[in-house]
Amino acid sequence: MNRTENKATPTLDAILDLEKQVWAALVNGDAQVDRALLSPDFLGVYPSGFANRDDHVGQFADAPTMATFELSDAKLMVLTPDIVLLSYRADYQRPNTAVWEAMLISSLWERRNEVWVSSFSQDTPLEPT
Repeated sequence: MNRTENKATPTLDAILDLEKQVWAALVNGDAQVDRALLSPDFLGVYPSGFANRDDHVGQFADAPTMATFELSDAKLMVLTPDIVLLSYRADYQRPNTAVWEAMLISSLWERRNEVWVSSFSQDTPLEPT
């Protein structure tokens, strides 16, 4: 999906594609792509605490933080034509481990100057079953 869209209400597939680009940046260790997808005022709420865009991008300083991922059970809440909330389940493996972890994530995406950026994300880890 091109990051620049017309004013049509976004679809679940379009926003999920953007979210997958964030995850792909985690797998590829691509800080530049990650930075471009997050708003300058990005706020992450994680089990480790609060994070801003520099914190999120900074996790690539040494190496990729994810080895693989699968996103499922995605739901999109359209708040306005320019603000949407994407919620989904993420199953993932970190590098050099065979252990799968899972969490529920909610990401707020906003269309700013005709470009979609993530301005907020909250991760809720799931207990292993």
